[in-house]
Amino acid sequence: MGPDNRYPLCILHIVGSMIGGVGAWVRDVLNYIDRGKYQFDFLVYGNSDYDYPEAINQKVLSLGSNIIRGASPDHPYAFVRDFKRILRENGPYDVVHSHPHHFSGLILKIARQAGVPQRIAHSHTDFAPYRMKIGWLRRLSRRMMSRWLKLYATGGLAASQAAAADLFGPRWRLDWRWRVLYCGVDLAPFQLAVNPVEVRAELGIPEDALVIGHVGALWEPKNHKFLVEVMAEVSRREPRTYLLLVGDGPLRPIITEQVAQSGLTEKVIFAGYRTDVPRLLRGAMDIFLFPSFFEGLGLALVEAQAAGLMCVFSDIVPQEADVVSTLVRRLSLALPASAWAEEILAAREARGIISQPQALAIVEQSPFNILTSVKELEEYYEPEYSRRSMEL
Repeated sequence: MGPDNRYPLCILHIVGSMIGGVGAWVRDVLNYIDRGKYQFDFLVYGNSDYDYPEAINQKVLSLGSNIIRGASPDHPYAFVRDFKRILRENGPYDVVHSHPHHFSGLILKIARQAGVPQRIAHSHTDFAPYRMKIGWLRRLSRRMMSRWLKLYATGGLAASQAAAADLFGPRWRLDWRWRVLYCGVDLAPFQLAVNPVEVRAELGIPEDALVIGHVGALWEPKNHKFLVEVMAEVSRREPRTYLLLVGDGPLRPIITEQVAQSGLTEKVIFAGYRTDVPRLLRGAMDIFLFPSFFEGLGLALVEAQAAGLMCVFSDIVPQEADVVSTLVRRLSLALPASAWAEEILAAREARGIISQPQALAIVEQSPFNILTSVKELEEYYEPEYSRRSMEL
């Protein structure tokens, strides 16, 4: 007896949020995956102060998924209590697909105890540049989580080779369970017509302004403090410059204060969380600035390339993110903000070296097309689907 589509494989994704980064990717996967075969539920543990818009909630629910709130891993005892209850009341689940990096060790241990047959750890970042900053207690916890992960994971995915090495160890290629699966971007919105005059008018940006853009949560790894410093340097050289920040997060009050102290309040736009990021990339931005301290890959950077934007970003970002080579400019974070400003102004002069449709075509043929990553993910789930279907 072959697989029976009447019985979808039930998969519980554990994510911090349904927006941005991981959340955006799993939402896109849900939109394109065969929902007759694969049923997604989401355990969301993110800070409710920076929650996702209701429109996103309703979209996920309309596609047949459940969104279940749980305690944060910052409160492990409460998280464990909630997780056990969710597995008991909302299951049984065939797969637990865990996204919160090293904390996946504990998650998969509990899933194993609950009898979940397929347990996947998914690495989306590379904390290696940040590791020396954490205290001894945190390092001890990470070592314990790593042991549990290796004991209880039936498989593991990573957004890049660096992300794989960070979670699964430097010899990750020697263990058949671990592999790289590049997260894809939904490229359909990048094919739609966009009116830049209209988009800029909505944001209060003059038509002739130079707009530096950034997409990312306002938290430490994205390095917004330096981003504002670079903006100040560019603004001194080109007064018609604006900075458009798409995203939100716990550092917003601090960054807002820095912007005010720099005299840039009228030139920096906090757009918050948006569901029309491709439209803003194509209609409002001229240069994409991405000075992250560390990244698993930097999917927003791939989106910026699909939009045809010149991209100036830190050389700590994995090399796999260089999809459209003519659009990318890597710089060291050891360089001063003035050097980054000069690179941005040079990138402005290089605009048009490749058209947006040409850039989009390159991304479409890359592993970062959502259709490609969904196909690979379905193939990854398929053995468990077939095994479960044979037992029904």
